[in-house]
Amino acid sequence: MKNRRAVSVLLVAMLLLSASGVFAQQKLYIPLISKGFQHQFWQAVKQGAEQAAKDYNVEITFEGPESEAMVDKQIDMLAAALAKKPSALGFAALDSKAAIPYLQKAAAAKIPVIAFDSGVDSDIPLTTCATDNVAAAAYAADMMAKLIGNKGEVAVIVHDQTSRTGIDRRDGFVNRMKAKYPEIKIVAVQYGGGDQLKSTDLTKAIIQGNPNLKGIFGANEGSAIGVLNGVKEMKKVGKIVVVGYDSGAQQIAAVRSGEMAGAITQNPVGIGYKTVECAVKALRGEKLPKFVDTGFYFYTKDNIDDPKVKAVLYE
Repeated sequence: MKNRRAVSVLLVAMLLLSASGVFAQQKLYIPLISKGFQHQFWQAVKQGAEQAAKDYNVEITFEGPESEAMVDKQIDMLAAALAKKPSALGFAALDSKAAIPYLQKAAAAKIPVIAFDSGVDSDIPLTTCATDNVAAAAYAADMMAKLIGNKGEVAVIVHDQTSRTGIDRRDGFVNRMKAKYPEIKIVAVQYGGGDQLKSTDLTKAIIQGNPNLKGIFGANEGSAIGVLNGVKEMKKVGKIVVVGYDSGAQQIAAVRSGEMAGAITQNPVGIGYKTVECAVKALRGEKLPKFVDTGFYFYTKDNIDDPKVKAVLYE
């Protein structure tokens, strides 16, 4: 009887060891929920995340809504990702407040949250991997001011007024102009949802209402292309200075041709890589800084082929 009991105990122990071995072999799962999928920027973020997943031997998924106006769809994606009980979560918020209840659920389940590109109005994310959007947009304002001779009327087309990137880029540009360039007047700030067609229509309306306009800033890829198209359709190329944000094939071509004076480029591959890297570090118990600045450059036709700039352009 004793021998049978000993064998039973041994079998149970072997089963437990086998199960723990299988568990140890399972990869950490880290879903990344982005703000969109249609812009080349997000494809570059995905590329960086996939490289980090390979380097750190973790499993990731990367998804986002078709449009950056689809806040409800992004929230549904976030809820579905949390339902899978991931090891950690990467999240780029379209609405800096709407996602908070779900992030609170993640915190309650002890799922580390890493914000990327766009933060949230909460301390739940352990860090945010992003461009310093206030500083970058302020630099875009400096470049715009220089290009228009430090005086005149300018306008701004922003992708939204709910995401952290939209708010920070708008405020970075507007506040720098107000603080440093008293002879520059911002005559309009409009929101096009990052949609090229909507941003084109807004640009045309601004130009029609402001015949003395000297410059327009487009605060993301879709906004900037919309601004460029609007300026073209109104036959104002060369008369209205266009400054953009992000890159992508159309913006790169427009900068090379001189139709767009220049643009801020982020480091999207670096953003994706750092997001996954920080998630892994959090799971290891490592302390993270509250912000991971992934850097930016202002590119023009004069420096677009500089190796440092070329490395962070995404087509």
